[in-house]
Order: sequence, then structure tokens, then C-alpha cells
Amino acid sequence: MPQKRLQSLKGSLLLDGGKLTGSWFHRTVVLICRHDATGAFGLVLNRPEDRRLGEVLGADLPDSLEGECVFLGGPVQPTALSFLHLDPAMLLPNVIDHVRVAHDLNELVGVGRGWMPNQRLRVFAGYAGWSAGQLEREMRQEAWLTHPATADLLFDVPPGGLWRAILKSRPQWEERILADAPEDLGWN
Repeated sequence: MPQKRLQSLKGSLLLDGGKLTGSWFHRTVVLICRHDATGAFGLVLNRPEDRRLGEVLGADLPDSLEGECVFLGGPVQPTALSFLHLDPAMLLPNVIDHVRVAHDLNELVGVGRGWMPNQRLRVFAGYAGWSAGQLEREMRQEAWLTHPATADLLFDVPPGGLWRAILKSRPQWEERILADAPEDLGWN
């Protein structure tokens, strides 16, 4: 029997479709940055923390980076650094057009030193990870909804309202209703 080819979700957003109540991923939006036969790596976009990058890193950072909000990127390795960088002139995007994910502190400092007003940045502590086949199983169980990632959704929609805004924009009426459901369905 021929092996079914993996359909990569890289560059897609995963949204809690209402089946993750009680889990760490309840009402999250995850950008899938890598997805292949070995597993998947993503960053949760709607969990900003009260901490600023200057507080988290002991490194000598450019002033342009000191006040950047740190997001909780996922439950795996909460001290691991990742960042999304949007630059309209990006030569080597690796997630979607004009957006690069990276993990190197020196690269982050370089971005800060060369900062231009048309660039955007999101910094993450931790990440979401799936082992080989795990995300595919969760997709078959319909735990996640998929939505195309855009730079506007990554950087311009306020993180606290991102999950709801995406659901409200979708064509399925059930998803639009889910957007307005209370946190705890017992409140209904």
C-alpha cells in the first residue's frame, strides 16, 4: 500500500476548535513554523506575558528591543527563545512571505540594531511541539481548525482578541457562534 504524502501545515494557523477545553491549548492560536515527517513546531500567538524582553534576557540589548513584550510560545521548554521578524524586504523568509522565525540571540540583536519602522517583531519564550504523527492524529480528531496565516494576523490583531477575530471571520456559522461562547459552558 503506498504511503500517504504528508500535507505540511507550515505557514498555517491552528485554532482551538472548541475541543481543547481544559488543556493548555484552550482558545489558542498557533502559527505552525515547521511541519514535516519528524513532527511540528509552532508558536502560540495569543498568550502575551507581562514581562518585557529586557527583563527576561540578561544580554546587552539594543534600546529598540528592551521593551518588547514576551509571549508564551507554548508549554515546551519555556526558557527557549524564538522570535518572528517581519520585514517587507526580507530575503530569506521561512514561515510565510516576509516573515522569518529564528532562535539565535545574536540574530535578534542584529535585528534590533538595524531596526526600521516598517519591520515588526514578536518574541516568544517556549514553543508548541508535536512528535512525528502527533499533529496528524490531532487533526483527524478535529481538535484544531486551520486558517491561513497572514502578516496582519500575526502582528496587527491584538493578541487577546485573535482567536475570536479569526473565528468571527470564518464562513461556518458554528465557528462564529463558538467565538462568542463563554469560557465555561456552565455559564450558559
